[in-house]
Amino acid sequence: MITNVKGEFKNFSVEVDGEDIFKSTVDVTIDAASINTNNGDRDNHLKSADFFDAENHKELSFKSTSFKHKDDDEYELKGMLTIKGISKEVSLDVEFGGINKDPWGNEKAGLSISGKINRKDWGLNWNTALETGGVLVSEEVKISGEIQFVKQS
Repeated sequence: MITNVKGEFKNFSVEVDGEDIFKSTVDVTIDAASINTNNGDRDNHLKSADFFDAENHKELSFKSTSFKHKDDDEYELKGMLTIKGISKEVSLDVEFGGINKDPWGNEKAGLSISGKINRKDWGLNWNTALETGGVLVSEEVKISGEIQFVKQS
């Protein structure tokens, strides 16, 4: 654990059900096999039963339960995160970037999302000891996302 490894899921969908984003439900579905850390061996290990077990658990999901205003443009998004069939409530920080129309008349809303989870809460337990002491993989996983929603007519 001497460096942070960044990765992303390439295939996902996000649905917002409602006119007002702050009073709507947010449903996220992520293709577990679409993990990409720019290292094929690591990606294949993450897809294996040691981590996401993408063969048996094809999707990760998040379903919001509340979206609360904290301060200025800061919000808290709570919901159920499901990984490998295990669902736990998580709390994410949201910075609201605003709502605006693009040059083609599309109404868009921008959000920045961040949070932290303990991967072991979802049964992602694999690790290995290092010769110098400590372990290879941290229990803490940082979540971040930049999201832009387009209002459907």
